[in-house]
Amino acid sequence: MPEPILNDHNKQEYEPAHTAEHILNQTMVRMFGCERSRNTHVERKKSKLNYDLPVCPTAEQIAEVERRVNAVIEADMPVTMEYVTRDRIPPEVSLAKLPDDASETLRLVRVGDYDICACLGSHVEHTRECGHFRISSTSWTPLVPQTPQTPATGSFRIVFRLDGPSEKY
Repeated sequence: MPEPILNDHNKQEYEPAHTAEHILNQTMVRMFGCERSRNTHVERKKSKLNYDLPVCPTAEQIAEVERRVNAVIEADMPVTMEYVTRDRIPPEVSLAKLPDDASETLRLVRVGDYDICACLGSHVEHTRECGHFRISSTSWTPLVPQTPQTPATGSFRIVFRLDGPSEKY
């Protein structure tokens, strides 16, 4: 099979944090029924992601997010890639964030059987290489005032760090 033609990728991600982002996104989707992060800033020292949520998560829910992400990391799931054409995209993969000029062939990244999404970035080979996931802070910004007719909506930001990623990174 010839090498697929993909869009250029203009970032060099820190693989452990970028993979942890995938795990965190799927955890948020599963726990809160939200979309994957709206804004993402992934770096070696700390990473920030914003989610649109109807209410601010409780301290217990935030601790549960951290626990679930670490459980996936500890499971040492393989991180794999495959190339598919748009007509073969699995139904659970959203293409909402793809640019208009995205190529016909897309690269799907799978984190074991936990997550799958279209992505051009760099990732670890197994989740345990990410190290320990730690939420260092969160914040909530209401976007719509709550009234009896309009429930509150807002932006929930998670800042995370990774402790002890694989020496490979």
